[in-house]
Amino acid sequence: MTTDKPLPRAIVFDVFGSVVDWRTSLIDELTAFGRERGIKADWVKLVDDWRGEYVPSMKRVYKGELPWTRLDDLHRASLEKLVAGQGIRGLTEADLAHMTRGWHRLKPWPDSVAGLTRLKTRFIVAPLSNGNVSLLLNMAKNAGLPWDTVLGSDIFGHYKPSPETYLGAARLLDLEPGEVMMAAAHNGDLKAAQNLGLMTAFFARPTEYGPHQQYDFEATGAWDYVASDIEDLARQLGV
Repeated sequence: MTTDKPLPRAIVFDVFGSVVDWRTSLIDELTAFGRERGIKADWVKLVDDWRGEYVPSMKRVYKGELPWTRLDDLHRASLEKLVAGQGIRGLTEADLAHMTRGWHRLKPWPDSVAGLTRLKTRFIVAPLSNGNVSLLLNMAKNAGLPWDTVLGSDIFGHYKPSPETYLGAARLLDLEPGEVMMAAAHNGDLKAAQNLGLMTAFFARPTEYGPHQQYDFEATGAWDYVASDIEDLARQLGV
């Protein structure tokens, strides 16, 4: 399929929830881990609450309550808080480190690898994520994500939706913002990118939060492309 719409030179992707299924991945891994270690906990609640700490922990950095902190370290601090609050006992330092690195081992959605592989034949493809570079590299190796480069938040010293992330991606790729497309399953991420002149593509992940999903079931903005998944985005872009 060919398109009459403008085409980007690079496509940068949100990762957590958009490219990888963080919730199912972590629930499956921690449930198996708890069984192997003989540690009882409500692992589903822990995973949901852990993700619930994601935005609040980054906001503390935005507000200056914390210095710049890698996402790995925010994840670890949130995990320690939740383990204590939920009364989960028997975890060693090695256990906590292993659990935190579970975010490095997230599984892709079924269409992600095939869709990215198709897009890579014509466009630069990269994550533009709040994850740190080492997290994203390990995730890519583990999940087979065929990125051309990795744009982690620690490169910019900022988390999305700070302008430094979106504009920094264009700068590092030596492109104008309008030559870069932000692709995500989150309308808010796309709005921030669009406001800075980037192209946008939306594809829904309606099961990202399981039964707790409250929004992002459909496109709510005037995005350049709206697709059913990453393979459909590739089709719309002519690859």
